[in-house]
Amino acid sequence: MNYYILTYAVYLLASIALTIWVARVLFNNGRIFLVDIFHGNAPLADSVNKLLVVGFYLINIGYMTLVLKETGQISDIQEVVETLSYKLGSIILILGGMHFFNLAVFFKLRNRAQLQTRRA
Repeated sequence: MNYYILTYAVYLLASIALTIWVARVLFNNGRIFLVDIFHGNAPLADSVNKLLVVGFYLINIGYMTLVLKETGQISDIQEVVETLSYKLGSIILILGGMHFFNLAVFFKLRNRAQLQTRRA
């Protein structure tokens, strides 16, 4: 059995599914912050939200494909699981890091928008 193909297939399916799930959560829950940042301008907030999701997909799927190749030996199911654990763990950490980065940017933009509203 070719364990490399099995590893690649499971890795791609799981990492793409995780990326789609995180992107949907960010898209659905980030909208309210963007509407607030853009002072109720929902069309602008929705547009920015869609652009952020596209960038999120591009970065994550690009990284996934860059680290797809496995140079180590995969000769049994144990090594498949260990390789997947390492690869998926790195994807999950990157997704988490990007999530917190997005939150930090949203909160910074929101605070700036609230300051501008108070000054006006």
